Amino acid sequence: MNLLRIRIHLLIEQLTDDELEKVWSVVYALHCDCYVMKSIQEGKRLQQPWDTLTHEDALQLLIFS
Repeated sequence: MNLLRIRIHLLIEQLTDDELEKVWSVVYALHCDCYVMKSIQEGKRLQQPWDTLTHEDALQLLIFS
């Protein structure tokens, strides 16, 4: 792990500030995409067929609650 960390630091030191900002924006977007994808997968895993309501069922629940 330390060898990888050293290589990453050497790579970062070679980048200009503009390049570093571009790389960071791409890495951050990828991080957010992975976070959302993991949440969607977890939601699909936990969802049961009876967890969803049709439009009519939702209206009835709102009206008669």
